[in-house]
Amino acid sequence: METKDVLRNLRERHHLTQDQMAERVMVSRQAVSRWENGETQPNTDTLKLLSREFNVSINTLLGSPRQLVCQCCGMPLSEDELISKEADGSFNEDYCKWCYADGTYTYNDMDDLIDVCVGHMVNEEISEEHARAYLEQMLPGLDYWKRYEELSDDGQYAALKKQLIEEINGLSVEGLPKVERLNALVGKYVNLEYRLPSGMRVKFLDDQTTYLGNQLESESDGDRCFGVLANKDFIMVCTYEKDGANPELVLYRKRQAHTST
Repeated sequence: METKDVLRNLRERHHLTQDQMAERVMVSRQAVSRWENGETQPNTDTLKLLSREFNVSINTLLGSPRQLVCQCCGMPLSEDELISKEADGSFNEDYCKWCYADGTYTYNDMDDLIDVCVGHMVNEEISEEHARAYLEQMLPGLDYWKRYEELSDDGQYAALKKQLIEEINGLSVEGLPKVERLNALVGKYVNLEYRLPSGMRVKFLDDQTTYLGNQLESESDGDRCFGVLANKDFIMVCTYEKDGANPELVLYRKRQAHTST
C-alpha cells in the first residue's frame, strides 16, 4: 500500500475530515490533500507527529518499505503492535516489545534470550537442538549484540530483575516454587481479569506495557499454575488453570520506593 493510501485510510478510520486531520498534525488542509493525492509526502517531523498522534509506526505510514526485524531477538516485526516504544510513547522500530520496553533493553545475556526463544520455536518440525543452533548463529549478527558494549545499561536492568526475584521469593507464598528467572512479558498476553470479593471484575495491567514475569507449576495443586508479574512499581502473584482459566489473585503489592533500582 502506498503512503497516500495509508494516510487516507488512517484519516477515514478515525472519522476525520481533511481539515480535522490537518489540525491534529499542525499542517494545512491543502497539505493533507496533496498527501492523499500522492503529490507530496509528510516531512520527517510530520511523520513523527503522525506516528505519535495515531499510534502508527513510521514504517507503516510510508507503506512498509522495510521488512522490520527485532535487532535483539530476530523476530519479524510484521505488525505495529509488536514494535517497541520509548519512554515517551514513540515507536522504536528496531526492537520488539519483549526486548525493549519504555526505553530499556530487557536482555543483557544472550544465553537467557536463547533459552526463552527456544521455548517458542520448538515444534514437530524444529527440534530444540536445531532451534538453539540457529539462534546461536543468528543473534550475534544483530545490531544490539554487535553494539552491546555501547547500548547496554551497565547491568541496571539485570540488577532490577535480581532484586525483584529476591523480593518475590521473600514473600513465601504457599505452593509457589522458588523463582529463578523473570522474562519480558507484554501486558496484552498476560492481562487476566480477576473477580474481587465485592463481585467486581478487574484487570491490573496495561495491555501495551512490558512487564517482568514467569509461569511456574504450583507445588500444592497440580491443576493450577502460578503467574508472577512485576516491575519497578509493584509485584503481583496469581494462580490459574490451563490457558489462564479461572484466575485468582493471590497478592498485589506496591514496592517501596527505596527498593527500586
